[in-house]
Amino acid sequence: MPNIKSAIKRVNVIEKKTLQNNMIKSAYKTAVKAFEATVEEKNIEKANETFKKAVKAIDQACTKGIIEANTASRKKSALAKKLNTLK
Repeated sequence: MPNIKSAIKRVNVIEKKTLQNNMIKSAYKTAVKAFEATVEEKNIEKANETFKKAVKAIDQACTKGIIEANTASRKKSALAKKLNTLK
């Protein structure tokens, strides 16, 4: 453990940020899994709703810096491709 006051504060801040990042990452992964589950059910209406939620979660993770812009774009493109195969 650090002894200097500023170093102690940095450790605390990093722990909080890590928890926030994990929460955002978990939310976007859950949204993607929910979309993939609706695609497996072949329910087009529900798939459209979950697709919008998944894209929103991916965009939020991208703006927060959890995932890079190219990764977000690639993931959204893959989800859109799955949605289009359903139609």
